[in-house]
Amino acid sequence: MFDILRKSLSTGIVTVPFPPPASSPGLRGAPEINFEEWKDARPATAICPTGAIAAEDRNGTRSVTLDLGKCIFCGLCAEADPAIRMTHKTELAMRKRADLCTTAKYALNSQGAQERLLELAGQEYIQGAPSSRSAGRRCSSTPDPRPSSFDSLGSDLQDRIRKTFGRSLHIREVDAGSCNGCEVEIVGLNSPIYDIERFGIHFVASPRHADMLLVTGPVSRNMELALRKTYDAIPEPRLVVAVGACGCSGGIFGQNYASLGGVDRVLPVDVYVPGCPPTPLALLQGILLAIGKGCQMPKNQVNR
Repeated sequence: MFDILRKSLSTGIVTVPFPPPASSPGLRGAPEINFEEWKDARPATAICPTGAIAAEDRNGTRSVTLDLGKCIFCGLCAEADPAIRMTHKTELAMRKRADLCTTAKYALNSQGAQERLLELAGQEYIQGAPSSRSAGRRCSSTPDPRPSSFDSLGSDLQDRIRKTFGRSLHIREVDAGSCNGCEVEIVGLNSPIYDIERFGIHFVASPRHADMLLVTGPVSRNMELALRKTYDAIPEPRLVVAVGACGCSGGIFGQNYASLGGVDRVLPVDVYVPGCPPTPLALLQGILLAIGKGCQMPKNQVNR
């Protein structure tokens, strides 16, 4: 026991602050598109494995959609198109599925290339003013004011949880058909590094003790009934968070004989957390967003 105490004292505090000061330089996040200078979306749409980048030509115009709910951050589009680059941005949780989509409309020339940008609609998923490599608009919903310190964040969060649930937040996690990649990141939330319990958030074994349902994977047809029963067993008020590209849209599995697709095809979803898999910090942001604490990264903390 003394050896353990001695090791703990020598190690010190390893828990990271939330939000972190910056993203890891080796972390691959969401793609960023230079919509204004994008000349041809066809190479990216042809190589995208999940259809996250999709294009439709009609009457001399092309509509291109980037859907982060389907994106697995593989980087193939960036390799195929110089107008696309991969960022380190992973904290992308949104309350509405449509907020993960950006659509651009282009006029086409005679060779089928994009001549000029006509219209851009959707959310600016990289927080902050549009840069030279992103012509998207900022999110229309203003995030909650940032707390002045980590201590005030924890205090505000605990107040919100008590106001909503009258106790700590309890989460029941359900694997509805995932590859277990998301589960690895969820387990990381309980590690000393992220320490989700410092916010008064605990994972429980029974849905009858839960306030929130955290669902990973596309909903397999064999898990549909079990997922519905788990949701029905959670007392109200209850929240549902769809985790990962599979939970948001079906991801790489999509919809087929064995998969129903995203979680919202079975249950009402309060927050979508994209990624394949989302990092522990992205999961934590989604959980905080679900209980009404908009923890989106400020401009000076975005690592482009």
